[in-house]
Formats: sequence, structure tokens, C-alpha cells
Amino acid sequence: MTRTRVKICGITRPDDARAAALAGADAIGVVFVPSSRRHVDPEHARAVIAALPPLVAAVGLFQDADHGLVREVLETLALGWLQFHGDEDPAYCASFGRPYLKAVPMGAGADVADYARRFAGAAGLLLDSHGGTRSGGSGETFDWDAIPRGLAVPLVLAGGLGPHNVADAVRRVRPWAVDVSSGVEAAKGIKDAAKLAAFMQGVRDGDSRG
Repeated sequence: MTRTRVKICGITRPDDARAAALAGADAIGVVFVPSSRRHVDPEHARAVIAALPPLVAAVGLFQDADHGLVREVLETLALGWLQFHGDEDPAYCASFGRPYLKAVPMGAGADVADYARRFAGAAGLLLDSHGGTRSGGSGETFDWDAIPRGLAVPLVLAGGLGPHNVADAVRRVRPWAVDVSSGVEAAKGIKDAAKLAAFMQGVRDGDSRG
């Protein structure tokens, strides 16, 4: 049975990066979106990423960012992956020569199959509850039944996940990975070690119920 991978997003502190890795996360996300309350600048992000042990990936999240900003961050930090959360087109996403995830705004009723066709070069599609009147990191879920089956691109499930529902999400959707931010926080941008551990246990429970 394939193990569901886990990304802990919105990391703002080195201690939280270490806690996520110790809990068993495969990747952490650092947010380079100035309007986000989990935003970090490149120098701060450097300290976060330096706290990671080997083989835990760092993902940089951008939203309609200037091309030069992304390049500047890539020259400064050891990011393994990029995540694009805005209206970026496929050519823009591919222009940095790094594997990337493209976020799909399920809150706006996005056509996932159309995203899969247009972003065929993406490493995966991240299905989140943003879009319409919703923003990312809101702690809200979306209708998982709206996710089409049998897509060729790997899916990363996000949006309102937490220790209370991730086992059910994994069992019902069978995503390649899950992504959580607010669901494991004590406060905005501050992760809770107990919630991290409970979330990871939930993922394992979901996998075992296949």
C-alpha cells in the first residue's frame, strides 16, 4: 500500500520545522506571499530551512509573484519545490526549472480535469479550498466528492484538514499527499507539536483503513 505523504505548510520558526520533521513530515512549506500572516522573508526562511534534517524537502509558496522575486529566492535558498497559488500560467510555472505544485481553487468551483490538462508539466495539483470568497489557510474544507477520479497527475489534498478529519480524507480521496497549515497550529504561524503528532497519526490511520 502506498503511504500518503505529508506537507506541513506555513512554517515560520526553525523550532516548528524541526518539530514537523520529527513528527514524520515529508516536506514543509514556507510562504512568500506578503499578504499572508504566515509570510516570511528570505533571510527568515533561511533559518527555517537550515533547521531541517536531511531528506525533508522545503517548498516555497508564491502567489502571482514577480518573476524576479522568485529567482531571487531561488538564488538565496535551498528550495526543492515551488508551489504556485495564484493565476500563474503553465509557462510561468515551468520557467524556473524546478518541480512545482499548482494550487487549484476548489472554493471557486475549479475544473480539476482542465487544470490537469493545462498543467501537465506540474509535479502535482494541490487542491485547496481557496477561491471565490475563500482564502488559503482559512481552515475550511471543500466538497471532496467534486474531485474527479483517475487523473494522471498526482493530487495533494489541502483545505481545512486537521487531526479530526485527515484519516477520513485519506480514506475517501486517496491523495498522493496531504497538506496542512492552520489545522496544526496553536496560533497563526505557530505550530503545535501535539497537533502535529495527532495529524500524522491520523494520516497513518487513514492509510491503514484502505
